[in-house]
Amino acid sequence: MTLPVSFAFSYIKRTLLFRFEAGTSRGVMHTREIFWIKVHRKGDLDQVGWGEAAPLAGLSPDFLHDFEQVLIALLAQANQRAWDLEEESLLQQVKALVPFSLPAIRFSLETALLDFLHGGRKRILTNSFFDQGIPIPINGLIWMGTKEFMLQQINKKLEEGFACLKMKIGAIDFDQELELFRYIREQEHANDHVLRVDANGAFSSREALGKLEQLQVFGMHSIEQPIAVGQWKAMRELAIKSPIPIALDEELIGKLDKEEVLNSILPQYLILKPSLLGGILETREWIQLAEKMGIGWWMTSALESAIGLNAISQLTSTYLPILPQGLGTGKLYHNNLESPLLVSKGEITYQHNEIWEVPM
Repeated sequence: MTLPVSFAFSYIKRTLLFRFEAGTSRGVMHTREIFWIKVHRKGDLDQVGWGEAAPLAGLSPDFLHDFEQVLIALLAQANQRAWDLEEESLLQQVKALVPFSLPAIRFSLETALLDFLHGGRKRILTNSFFDQGIPIPINGLIWMGTKEFMLQQINKKLEEGFACLKMKIGAIDFDQELELFRYIREQEHANDHVLRVDANGAFSSREALGKLEQLQVFGMHSIEQPIAVGQWKAMRELAIKSPIPIALDEELIGKLDKEEVLNSILPQYLILKPSLLGGILETREWIQLAEKMGIGWWMTSALESAIGLNAISQLTSTYLPILPQGLGTGKLYHNNLESPLLVSKGEITYQHNEIWEVPM
């Protein structure tokens, strides 16, 4: 049995710069503010663990005007604690320290401490992604924008070998979006590609079923959040009647009573974003409940830098996923960290012959 350890916690603030105008249902993003969390034994910098707190505007419960002050206060409390160096104990201690309403901070402390626990090598958990270099299949994301911009992305993703495409819709005329899906299906070898749609609540409850029937012509795998959150009765009716399986995304954020959400809607899939749901423990609980109820799921990153993406990829890998996951490529930003995360032919891989750039 190891004795409890006193840690020094600190953070580095970084503004990430997008390579393009990242269009979402909540507007266009040009920059992204994140906080890298650093932990080491007091007075000893030989072994350092890293995490990432990255609250997302319009989605994260902890996207607050005083987020940095809240983070400083919690890290000060963490500095005063004695930490048991055992995986499950560390996760439970973080849960006790950080309120459920601060999911980005929970996730950052979990991953920083687990990184330290496993030697400060960016290894978060026992997993085949890091340990054996086994790749994870991912979807190629098509961002909102003009029809021309979306078409350009589609062609690029097809050229890069993605067998699963996920298209965000709601930015342009619906008929133009249907034309884009028709274009994909007309491409050589793309007729059997998996197509996912992310509506981000763009449809009204009255028009949703009709639009889903039009989309189904193109053999859609699933649609994320077709109507806005909070309309559980309407969403349940869609989950029953829709010709396309319904996936919940934003509907899960900030929900403590997981069974109530799933029993009320009975979706076919869940989209799990650890940094928005409350980290590793909360995500595991969603998965356990989903699998008990026969609901499918996949993991998705939420525009994190390489630090956060690495942690989410390793958590995903512990479940040996077969479905393509919604993990980022790390190429969104001009000033992301250089890392061993490589995306090729629709898969993300941890390349051990590459080295990490240490946050500065």
